[in-house]
Amino acid sequence: MLLSIKVFYRFSTSYKAGQICRRCFCLNTTQLECFIAVANCLNFSRAAEQLRLTQPAVSHQISSLEDELGVKLFKRTSKSVRLTREGNLYTQYAGEILRLFNVSRGRVRAVGEEQRRVLGIGCRNTFELRLLSGALAELREEDGNFIPSLRVVPHDSLENLLLDGEIQVMPTFKENAPKRAVYRELALCRVVCALPEDSPLAERGSLEVQDIAQSCFLAISRPNASPRAVIDVQNRLIAGRGPGSVIFCESIEAQSAVIAAGFAVSVLAETPGIQMDGVCYVPVAGTEPISYGAAYMPDSRDALLNRFLGLLAEISKRE
Repeated sequence: MLLSIKVFYRFSTSYKAGQICRRCFCLNTTQLECFIAVANCLNFSRAAEQLRLTQPAVSHQISSLEDELGVKLFKRTSKSVRLTREGNLYTQYAGEILRLFNVSRGRVRAVGEEQRRVLGIGCRNTFELRLLSGALAELREEDGNFIPSLRVVPHDSLENLLLDGEIQVMPTFKENAPKRAVYRELALCRVVCALPEDSPLAERGSLEVQDIAQSCFLAISRPNASPRAVIDVQNRLIAGRGPGSVIFCESIEAQSAVIAAGFAVSVLAETPGIQMDGVCYVPVAGTEPISYGAAYMPDSRDALLNRFLGLLAEISKRE
């Protein structure tokens, strides 16, 4: 099948003082196919038969190509057709141009025919990735016609990605959900004290703030994505101690590692997937459960996202 799609290439086979002259020109695949056919047959009539074109049409394509290149590719007489020196050189390029075009066309078409949806998901930390990966694994078993795109960035950046449509859903606490987004609750989380599993307080059923305050070191992370109930308890604990007894951590992962290593305790929301080996989680007395869920824009909800949200809710209940 002959194609007339325009192809742009940046060389010419004109000779100047033994050098190839470079200039920009425009050619099409029909010209290349006609050139290759005539170069192989060295006969315009036979080439026209192979291409299922008329001989005048083939001659026109060759003439147009020669005009584009600014050289003669064939030396024609009433009895014979042969390649010129420039024509011989051009045979090295014409086949490669066509090959690259056909390969790129096939790959682009394959992408279009795949029509797999990209499900953009944002989260703040690797603990949330545990929750997301479980739901994605189950969703893939039900519907494999999608590809997940996961972004792990700070909470403020997540909100911008959601509003701009670069992600379709993000885990969040209800109080921190973007105002323009729809919020779906996945779980009610306890405010807990995270402490080393060998701590004497680990056996307690719950802890008062004054119990936690007796610990030598308190580990805290950035407060921008923490719920108010957690920040309030942290502030009460910080108020009664010197700065040398507070360990500031860049992330909740670093915070949990410090706790597991036995250096400190911390207060956080017990979200699904947050549990870490070596850390015990004891409820803080006098605190209310915190709503934790997923936020999405109203116009992005479809059957795939709806099922993903359902799986997130199911997995959250198992945690």
